[in-house]
Amino acid sequence: MSSGKKLAVGITGASGAIYGVRLVQELLKGGHTVHLMVTEAGWQVFHDELDWSVEAPEDREAFLQDKLRGDSSGELFYWHQRNFNCPAASGSYRSDGMVIMPCSMGTLSGIAHGASGNLMERVADVMLKEGRKLIIVPRETPLNAIHLENMLTLSRIGARIVPAMPGFYQRPQTLDDIVNFVVGKTLDQLDIPHTLFRRWGDTSE
Repeated sequence: MSSGKKLAVGITGASGAIYGVRLVQELLKGGHTVHLMVTEAGWQVFHDELDWSVEAPEDREAFLQDKLRGDSSGELFYWHQRNFNCPAASGSYRSDGMVIMPCSMGTLSGIAHGASGNLMERVADVMLKEGRKLIIVPRETPLNAIHLENMLTLSRIGARIVPAMPGFYQRPQTLDDIVNFVVGKTLDQLDIPHTLFRRWGDTSE
């Protein structure tokens, strides 16, 4: 059984599915427990950006276990958007936080307005009401005033907004380097150690 943190992860239909995938892989590699939620649009982006395709919804959990868990020591649980039996949907479950990565503007709006219209929005609402970590990684450009106001609303009540904006001071050479930077910045918000990128001022090899 995993002895690490217990975290919820949401992947929406925003472009950048690889960010959420890499995050889950790193969390599982670190021995953490992940309660994963993927929107229907998120599954479409899996197909469009990663060539991942699952014909039957009932096969999705086994597919993700194969793609994400590997031989890691963490535990992965996949939850359908209508399955509110997910432990993280209750404030009595001692979750260590939630990351939505990438986060669409639709999901952002639902959370900012307390809609709880699906499992992902409900779990995010639980994080806010219980004062736990909620990290939103938006992936949209340009941003209109509604998007910005929704981000400000969430920031004011404790969510952390970590836009998918890669830094270049570490001189990325590959797409993986760029993805790892954003995932590493997100792991920093969870106080989870990693070696995904070289930090500014670090001269060690």
